[in-house]
Amino acid sequence: MKNADETRIRETIQIYFDSMFESNADKVHQAFHPNGRICGDTPQGFFEMTVADFASFVDAQPPASDAGEVPFLEVLSLNVHGQTAVARVRDDYIGNRYLDTLSFVKTNECWSIYNKLFHIEGSAGGAAD
Repeated sequence: MKNADETRIRETIQIYFDSMFESNADKVHQAFHPNGRICGDTPQGFFEMTVADFASFVDAQPPASDAGEVPFLEVLSLNVHGQTAVARVRDDYIGNRYLDTLSFVKTNECWSIYNKLFHIEGSAGGAAD
């Protein structure tokens, strides 16, 4: 069922991206496992959040469409191994271009993001490092 699993994971990636682009906390909870973590390095230092914290952060941002942002999401790689998977995605959010490593778990036939590790590559719409 690798193709079905890959399709479901890509759907979860789209929900994750839409959650940020639309500033929709419910979609954050839909995409992430309840025990998931979000972490990465920012100019202000190491950043770590729970899913609830991330959902609140996303909800507090103005929708990207209000700022005239163009949606940008690119799935660079996706590897599925049993009940786990890893995807590397590049996306624009709140003025930055991110390289995200998303780890997934499959529970009750549902794929959810268990960990998001992010790196800021530069300004949104810019070339990658």
